Amino acid sequence: MDLNARIPAGPIQDKWDKHRFELKLINPANKRKYKLIVVGTGLGGGAAAATLAELGYDVDCFCFQDSPRRAHSIAAQGGINAAKNYQNDGDSVYRLFYDTVKGGDYRAREANVHRLAQISTAIIDQCVAQGVPFAREYGGQLDNRSFGGAQVSRTFYARGQTGQQLLLGAYSALERMIGAGRVKMHARTEMLELVVIDGHARGIVTRDLVTGEIRSWAADAVILATGGYGNVFYLSTNAKGSNVTATYRAYRKGAGFANPCFTQIHPTCIPVSGEYQSKLTLMSESLRNDGRVWVPKSAADIGKKASEIPEADRDYYLERKYPSFGNLAPRDIASRAAKEAVDSGRGVSGAGSAAVYLDFADAIKRVGQAGIADRYGNLFEMYERITGENPYEVPMRIYPAVHYTMGGLWVDYNLMSTIPGLHVLGEANFSDHGANRLGASALMQGLADGYFIIPYTIGHYLANAKQPKVTVDHPAFKQAEADAQGQIKRLLAVNGSKSPDYFHRELGVKLIWEHCGMARNEAGLKKALKLIPELRERFWREVKVTGSGAELNQNLEKAGRVADFLEFGELLCLDALERRESCGGHFREEFQTPDGEAKRDDENFAHAAVWEFKGDGKAPVRHQEQLTFENVKLATRNYA
Repeated sequence: MDLNARIPAGPIQDKWDKHRFELKLINPANKRKYKLIVVGTGLGGGAAAATLAELGYDVDCFCFQDSPRRAHSIAAQGGINAAKNYQNDGDSVYRLFYDTVKGGDYRAREANVHRLAQISTAIIDQCVAQGVPFAREYGGQLDNRSFGGAQVSRTFYARGQTGQQLLLGAYSALERMIGAGRVKMHARTEMLELVVIDGHARGIVTRDLVTGEIRSWAADAVILATGGYGNVFYLSTNAKGSNVTATYRAYRKGAGFANPCFTQIHPTCIPVSGEYQSKLTLMSESLRNDGRVWVPKSAADIGKKASEIPEADRDYYLERKYPSFGNLAPRDIASRAAKEAVDSGRGVSGAGSAAVYLDFADAIKRVGQAGIADRYGNLFEMYERITGENPYEVPMRIYPAVHYTMGGLWVDYNLMSTIPGLHVLGEANFSDHGANRLGASALMQGLADGYFIIPYTIGHYLANAKQPKVTVDHPAFKQAEADAQGQIKRLLAVNGSKSPDYFHRELGVKLIWEHCGMARNEAGLKKALKLIPELRERFWREVKVTGSGAELNQNLEKAGRVADFLEFGELLCLDALERRESCGGHFREEFQTPDGEAKRDDENFAHAAVWEFKGDGKAPVRHQEQLTFENVKLATRNYA
């Protein structure tokens, strides 16, 4: 497997500019001769499809939602990072780069992260030009708020709807190209297979989710921007439709899958309320700007109302343990600290499970209820609608939950996977966040990849590849169609007694979360690796898929996605078992400092683990891309 990252030579601040000049170009008249497929219409895919069409390429764009604007990027709340230094508080491109590498626990590729920090400033200008209504200060300048893992204010926001507003910007650009006939949009269409011809990605096979039609689409290159795999845990903050199928199908066709065990637990979510629940709800990290996290100092105070516990008897544990960052400690650290507080018997009771308090009483005294409502009003309203509690009057109850996945398909500096012609953007790739993503950096990466990186790098690939044109009559497309049809027929033929949701919950809650969640250990991972194949075998004997394949059939859609989760979950646990260290969101209980912090092993694990599929029933092969740190020296993370 070729893991040449193709990182340009020279000083890190010059790499991207130098590389852009050296990339081969395609003249405008020739761009229209190339067909590109973009799968996904979130910030990465929507931005890419719009920008590539603006450049003149012929673009087919696919999403399984009923509209491109319903992509899961719409759910992001708190903000987007950029090194503008509007606050004049010491921020810079280099500081954003440094914070991101450190926040990712030194498991990200330096060159990619620095490029992301460089591009961040242009993203804000692009979005303002599109009309994104960022919050502004009294003088009219864009406002900033703080986020975890940083001591500067660099997060641009639109109240608690930042993802929605940014997506509307990308969506308007995409719709303009659809209207101009330069993007052909295929909504309610799910990718089921990647087609590889002579070693190059040349198309996809899809299912029309309304009619059930299986169809092939040929192209000169394929771009996946299909998001993360957090729903393998069943309960997560992701939309219910979010899945691993597109990237896992690419993995089965030869694309390396990097660091699948790097999953992010977000510390600020509404706790689980009961077994009936199908997903969890995020409360934006921005709330920790003003909210103070605490639990009672004594377990004897559990059961009392928050107002009955005096200040002296409260443990503001993030402020105590990490005074330099306080309540804005990075997500992995804040999540583990919440788990530690609850495990010590001091968790406060939520509707169905233990939690910690996120208290705004001090902030309301300081700026008034109207001031807090102005900053977070829609988030407070959402919390009250879900829990029935008014957070202006009582503290929010929060607890960590699965949110984002730093792992994904391996890509080089040009965002191309190990399959030539298959490019991967946003959360679907592994490249920028290491073992822990800093808050407000997901939107930054998706837009950087879609607006500012892939338009340069895909032209370089097309200019060099010089692959012959292919049509959907090629045998590789016919085989891929047969494979997709075969999977559907197999699912429909089982006719068991249990729903796909039953198996998804058994996998996600009882196996993956239990043994590969916030804390992992060798015994638990080995147990999961024994039980997952048994559950998968039961799935193929007992799943019940109603209806047919030739109609709108959400039961069938779910079954196909769960089938892929049942395979991918095993890869996730295997990766966690083989990474014998703790770093970022990957916390192996055997590898921790005396005070319970993650303990890295830089000598043996300062690399990206990249898995290669070797066939059904065969063990995947683990490859390594060694990571070098020439600009940010390896050090123990310290937020005290």
